[in-house]
Amino acid sequence: MGKKTPIHATTFLKDVLICSLGAYGGPEAHYGVFTDQMVIKKNYLTEGELVELMALTGILPGPSSTQTIVSIGYKTGGPLLALLTMLVWALPVLIIMTLLSFLSQFLADMNLSQDGLRYVGPMAVGFIIVAAYRIGRKVVKDNITFGLLIFGGVTTYFFRDPWVFPLVLILGGLVSILTSKETDIWNRVTLNPPWRYLVIFGTFAIGSIALNFISDNIILHLFESFYRYGYLVIGGGQVVIPMMYSEVVEVNQYMSSQEFLTGFGMVQGLPGPMFSFSAYTGGMAARGGSAATQVLGAMVSGIAIFLPGILLIFFIYPVWEKLKKIKGIKISLKGITAVAGGLITIAAVILMQSSGLVWDNILIMILTVLLLLTKKVPAPLIVLLVLIAGFAF
Repeated sequence: MGKKTPIHATTFLKDVLICSLGAYGGPEAHYGVFTDQMVIKKNYLTEGELVELMALTGILPGPSSTQTIVSIGYKTGGPLLALLTMLVWALPVLIIMTLLSFLSQFLADMNLSQDGLRYVGPMAVGFIIVAAYRIGRKVVKDNITFGLLIFGGVTTYFFRDPWVFPLVLILGGLVSILTSKETDIWNRVTLNPPWRYLVIFGTFAIGSIALNFISDNIILHLFESFYRYGYLVIGGGQVVIPMMYSEVVEVNQYMSSQEFLTGFGMVQGLPGPMFSFSAYTGGMAARGGSAATQVLGAMVSGIAIFLPGILLIFFIYPVWEKLKKIKGIKISLKGITAVAGGLITIAAVILMQSSGLVWDNILIMILTVLLLLTKKVPAPLIVLLVLIAGFAF
């Protein structure tokens, strides 16, 4: 095998942009794009290395597909290229979601009824149902993981407080470890991680909570909330939705259920990471002030939700080769992902109840599920058809 040709950063970032513009439908679909562009076409890493990165990001809190492509950037060109990878991957859809946070005001100014968006909610439920089905098939491997999926769903249906979500995920991991028949799962390895990133991670976490206690500023509150979502959620954008919904709609009442579902439905038709939904939510929450405040709220929320996961990748990736030899980490992932499957499943139930159990909503939901399962109709086209139906009828 000949000497490997050096990779230019601009070439790599163009490939990241291609992945961003072609990545629809959540982490599972994103990995298909990564395999095609990064492995098969450009050979930045092997398929085995990609699967290992998926295992690593599955264990960590934060947006899994974002962490995966940032890790590829780190492997290819170190921390700086990893940071640029993050910006190229997420910025396009963050900008669009920020603009969409002005959607309700735009419709009011144009004297257009928001009733035209009424089918976006049921469509979003269809996306969640399909995600729950696909993830359920992947994570339910035996009676224990099936029980954990049910446990995650039932618990988070009746208890909607934000602290419940990370608790059930941790319990899922513990159950998986305690029921494992493997021995010596906490085998010792020698690590030398870059601790500075963990210190920065902790400083933001503790500092934002402290500032939130002494200040009533909406921007600080949004940073603390979305930074917390970023480090408490394992499994990516679909899993953060129930936690976000509970806090921004039910607890703080920053927006209505319909407005939340509208934004979530819109992000389904856009490429890039699902966590970009945070820009829409943050912008909607900051609507009370000026347009600049709303844009700032969107920007702060978008940055905050991605930041913990990226800092954790910068901390852990350099020692990943040794860390993945610890069997206990791999075993706990089985239980964590099973509980996450339950969270996603029950999110579909709760959001469907919120959007209304009427015949046309149910019809839109069923049609969305069927179109997604055929894999022949792209997500943006489904969103467009739903919008046309809403305004036409």
